[in-house]
Amino acid sequence: MESHPNNNKKALSSGALLSIPTECEIIEQDGIKFLVRILSNLKRKEESTKQQKQKKDFNPFLPYEQDLWVADISETHVCILNKFNVVDNHLLIITREFEQQDSLLTPEDFTAMWTCLADIDGLAFYNGGKIAGASQKHKHLQIVPLPLDIRVRLPIEPLLTSAKFTESIGIIPGFPFLHAFTYLHADWLNPGITTWEHYCKLLQAAEITNNTNYNLLATREWMLIVPRWHECFETISINSLGFAGAFLVRNTQQLQCLQKYQPINILKHVATPLSSHL
Repeated sequence: MESHPNNNKKALSSGALLSIPTECEIIEQDGIKFLVRILSNLKRKEESTKQQKQKKDFNPFLPYEQDLWVADISETHVCILNKFNVVDNHLLIITREFEQQDSLLTPEDFTAMWTCLADIDGLAFYNGGKIAGASQKHKHLQIVPLPLDIRVRLPIEPLLTSAKFTESIGIIPGFPFLHAFTYLHADWLNPGITTWEHYCKLLQAAEITNNTNYNLLATREWMLIVPRWHECFETISINSLGFAGAFLVRNTQQLQCLQKYQPINILKHVATPLSSHL
C-alpha cells in the first residue's frame, strides 16, 4: 500500500500532482518544538479552486484523476495522492461513493485507515467539517508520513506522555481546551472495528454529535479528538495538523502572528473552550 516513487513521478510528469514549495521554521513554546511551514506559491491552487467554484457541484474525487491513484484499498475506499501537497507522499483515503465530509466516521473508514498505516508509519487525520479545516465536501481521511521534519518527528508527542486516564479515555494536561485521547494497538484482532469503538467513546467524552465540527488525529499508537469552535485565528486557518503541532501559513505576516501569540494559545482559540462544558 506504500506510495511508490513511481506514483509521484508519474503524477508530477503528467501535471496531475502540483506540489507547493514551503520553507520551514520552528517555534518553541514550553519545550515543544512546533513546526511551521511557510507557503512559497499558492497561485496554482488558488486558480484551481477558482475554476472548481465555477463548476456547479464539482467533486474532484468523483471521478478522481487517474494519475493520482495509489491503491485500491477496499470495496468502499481508494487511496490517491493529495494533488496540492506540501510534503511528499501525502495521501488521501477517499470513499468510492459520495459521503459528506462532516459525517461521522464508520468502521469501514477505520479499516481503510489501518490498511494504509500497516504499510506507512504516518499520521492519519480527518478534518470533520468546514470549521475544522475541510476544503472538500467528499469524505476523505489523510495520511502524512512521519517524521514530519528531520528536526521533530511529531511536535505534540512529548505532551502525550503526561495524559491522565479515566479507564481508556485520557486528557492531556498541556491542552487547555476540550479534547479526548486514547491509545491504539495495531495487533488488535480487528483493528478497524475496535478503533471505531474507541472513536465512539472519544466522541462521547468530547461531547461531539452529528452537528459538531472536529479534528481527529491518529497514529499506530494513539488517537486524539478535538471539537472545534472557530475555523481561523485571525487570518490563519487551522486544521487537524495544527493539533499535531504543525502549522501552515501563507506569508511572513502570519508567521509573525504565530510567533507573537504562540501556538498553544492559537489552538485554544479555535478549539472548544473547557469552560463551555463545565
